[in-house]
Amino acid sequence: MERGSQMNPFINRMLKLLTVKSIVTLILTLVFACLALQGSIDQDFMTIYAVIISFYFGTQSQEVKSAGEGGQK
Repeated sequence: MERGSQMNPFINRMLKLLTVKSIVTLILTLVFACLALQGSIDQDFMTIYAVIISFYFGTQSQEVKSAGEGGQK
């Protein structure tokens, strides 16, 4: 029984990674890493990457903040 209770948080975190937003961000980061290793990152890609990463971490930060405020009420 204890093993199942230990696996639930891990499984829940992995399932949260399967959102479209997370998948797009992970794929884009892999592409960025490949382009960086090749030394062929152009300005347009860099701008798009920065916007998407900012959006992803901004929404994550907002979700954490909202969850914290909801717990205080």
